[in-house]
Amino acid sequence: MKALCLYAGAGARDHLLRYGLQAQDVRIIPGAAGGPKGLILGPLDRFIFSDWLLRSTQPVDLVGGSVGAWRLAYACLDDPAAALRAFEEDYVHQDFKLLPGQKRPSAQQVSAQVAHDVHAAFKGRIGQILGHPRYRLHIVTSHGRRLLAREGPLRTPIGYLGAAAANSVRRRSLGGWIERVVFSRPGAALPFRTQDLRTQQVALNAANFESALLASSSIPFWLAAVHDIPGAPRGAYWDGGVTDYHLHLDYSNTDGLVLYPHFQRAVVPGWLDKPLKRRHRTTAHLNRVLLLAPHPEWVGTLPNAKLPDRTDFARYGQDSAARTRAWAQAASQAQQLADEFAQWLERPDLSVVLPL
Repeated sequence: MKALCLYAGAGARDHLLRYGLQAQDVRIIPGAAGGPKGLILGPLDRFIFSDWLLRSTQPVDLVGGSVGAWRLAYACLDDPAAALRAFEEDYVHQDFKLLPGQKRPSAQQVSAQVAHDVHAAFKGRIGQILGHPRYRLHIVTSHGRRLLAREGPLRTPIGYLGAAAANSVRRRSLGGWIERVVFSRPGAALPFRTQDLRTQQVALNAANFESALLASSSIPFWLAAVHDIPGAPRGAYWDGGVTDYHLHLDYSNTDGLVLYPHFQRAVVPGWLDKPLKRRHRTTAHLNRVLLLAPHPEWVGTLPNAKLPDRTDFARYGQDSAARTRAWAQAASQAQQLADEFAQWLERPDLSVVLPL
């Protein structure tokens, strides 16, 4: 394979050696935060949800934060291929207009536009997600505590400094400042253990779906926090990536496999762990994970020799047409990832599966 890399935890590799990989083996699919990086996963998502998984019947838990929550919510709609393609098209063409004198849009402007997009995308279709016959959606958000219980011009930056300091000492200490709140399809148990971080679960419903998805996408300082989501603990909610950047969760209790389409090999626990390289290593939590990620050399063939990301807004400035072309090209080239995975499933070669 030239574009796609497969990485397996020890338990997942043992399963592949004994039984190979069948669609019915999959019990959990995570969707990470990462903004535009997720564009390269579009073809993989469409193949997995509109083709490969249709060859099985078992329930599957979909655990997503930020853009990953959007991807997995679209996958729960009646026509996942068309829905995921529409999501990709809308994401590629997103544009945030600047007011006179602005160098970047305000958090309130971005939040207003994203809230509009959430409503437009899912109006009249939330029932399809909540009532899906197989998929159990879990939307991960980050709920502020102490100074971060409400958003404010002073308390938010000071609160995040406190959270970062606590997290640098011990990840579990982050829970004193920010806790994980997961909005789950009613009746669905969390498909991961929660001893790593303070966690609450809330039933996802028609009244809180849009707020939960908006909150899970609300990057601190880029978007405004979402306050007082119906049915959930009061307070400020931010991007699910704050607590769970790449969903490095404890999946070890699953009786099947975790299939993880990702945009890199490392599974970083939280947003505040990005500079803490010691936390980028794999752990026993990922024992049952089979991770699909692009080969670094293939990434070098993409526009600007990198994955799409938020820095492209500054790179291209007001030339949104050029940014759109670059993102569309990257998403188009990513079809190779899906093609290679489909080919590998037809002729599995365990020699190419590397340790996670």
